[in-house]
Amino acid sequence: MTEIPSWQITGDWFDNCSCAVACPCTFAQAPDNGFCESVLFWHIRHGHYGDINLDGLSFVRVGRWEGDLWAGKAKGSAGIFIDDCADERQTEVLPRRARITFEIAPDRSGWGTEIAGKVRAWAKALTGPTSLPGKYPQLMNPPGSETGPGQLVTWGKSTICSVDAFGYKFQWTTNSSKHIPFDWTGP
Repeated sequence: MTEIPSWQITGDWFDNCSCAVACPCTFAQAPDNGFCESVLFWHIRHGHYGDINLDGLSFVRVGRWEGDLWAGKAKGSAGIFIDDCADERQTEVLPRRARITFEIAPDRSGWGTEIAGKVRAWAKALTGPTSLPGKYPQLMNPPGSETGPGQLVTWGKSTICSVDAFGYKFQWTTNSSKHIPFDWTGP
């Protein structure tokens, strides 16, 4: 068996999903209506896989799953895109190339990603009549954080989510979104 090299990645993660605000996943609950169609996005600010530098790479996952993920009773499938700037070694350890554009506001007021003709997923942080200017709803240490324990979730609402890739085709404009940082190490 080949030994897995040491690896570490730090960056930003966000999603746009078919659930209503606030996404039940963050509370370790089953998805609305028993299924989730979603776009998940990762941007690696700094990282490596053995001696392979992963700094600056992004990838997008589109897919659907049914059941309670947190209870270990979910079934689903997905397709993954990786930055078209990834070289052969980077692609070998990660999947399919595409030109991925993205933006994450430094104050986390909004975030989004696009793959021309395939994926559009944009969101803005939630605000309301009692929101303080420049302050957005956040939750520390959620019971179901997609990026692991102890993270800070910023709540958002999609402004557009449109997918036509890997056999998935869905679209909406008002569903749940959230931004969560990550810092992972292995093996």
